[in-house]
Formats: sequence, C-alpha cells, structure tokens
Amino acid sequence: MKIHEIKEMKTEEIVQRIKDEEQSLVDLRFSHQLKQLTNTSKIKNVKRDIARLRTVLQERELQTAGSTVKGAKA
Repeated sequence: MKIHEIKEMKTEEIVQRIKDEEQSLVDLRFSHQLKQLTNTSKIKNVKRDIARLRTVLQERELQTAGSTVKGAKA
C-alpha cells in the first residue's frame, strides 16, 4: 500500500484498516510458527503497512490538535 493511497482514505477507514492488518499479522505469525508460511516477507510488508497507516493517522491528529491550539490563541 502506497502512502498516497492511505492519505486519500478517511480516518475511519484507516482505523478499520489498521485493525484488519493487525489481525492479518497475527494470522501470518501463527502460520509461520506452524511452518505453513512459505513467503515470510509478507510479515515484513504487513508491519510496514501498519506503520504507514499509523503515521498518517498520527499526522492527522497533530494537524487537528495544531489547528485547535492556533484557534484558541487568536
């Protein structure tokens, strides 16, 4: 998943996608422990996707917090 795709998503969609990806990560780890996972790079890719999603979510939270602080000072 590319960063520009994530930025186009709504906040609620990002939160839901994080939950889905975290569940996917649990499933991949479980498969890996059972020696059923042939492509272990999937774990790495899912972890990166989760990090990207959380980064965009954090940026949005900081923007809303920053605009609230600026509005209170004026």
